[in-house]
Amino acid sequence: MNLINSIKKDFNTMTWVLIPVAIAINIVIGQFVVLLKLPVFLDSIGTVLVAVIAGPWAGALTGTLSNIIWGLLIDPNAFPWFPVALLIGFVAGWCAIAGLFKSWWRVVIAGFLIAITAALASTPIAVYLYGGITASGSSFITAFLIQTGRDMVSAVLSTNFLVEPVDKIATALLAFAILEGLSSRYLARFPRSENVAVAKGGRTTQLIVAVLVTVFLVALYALVFVRLIS
Repeated sequence: MNLINSIKKDFNTMTWVLIPVAIAINIVIGQFVVLLKLPVFLDSIGTVLVAVIAGPWAGALTGTLSNIIWGLLIDPNAFPWFPVALLIGFVAGWCAIAGLFKSWWRVVIAGFLIAITAALASTPIAVYLYGGITASGSSFITAFLIQTGRDMVSAVLSTNFLVEPVDKIATALLAFAILEGLSSRYLARFPRSENVAVAKGGRTTQLIVAVLVTVFLVALYALVFVRLIS
């Protein structure tokens, strides 16, 4: 009964309104990244948004539907990754319940935990379904590691542990920045609005820091990536 109540708590009218918007955010940004062959994903921002203010079950549903819809309507390569998207939403929701979305530095910890989950869950899919080389720009890193003598599993896992922390920390910070920009009255209408209460420093400071850290992480990773493939 507790499990059923936990699931029910995540879904109110505002949750159902937000989920389609979050799915659209995931697909639009994710497809843009795929087309540009960028070495990140950024296709879980909407999932994390829902997970934080609605809960882990709503986040899991958002992630799952995002990849299924994306795969069926636009890019079939997105479909097999829905178990990873499910886990991202689920872990993000529990991180929020644990208080890891109440200040920017805690969000970094949440992003790292989400990244570890995504890295472990995505490796078998990349190896056994795609032979290690996927449509993502990060496959350049995998190919490079294979050329240096790494076996397939090791190369994919190493790539994931390199890419996922930057991607998921940036994703979590971007979601946090969006939430920080929303009014407290609006957030209060969601099932788990208490997950995003600002601890200290005020909303403006939190927002600025989150954006700056995100930009720094992405820029740093892009620099490393360019040096690696050049």
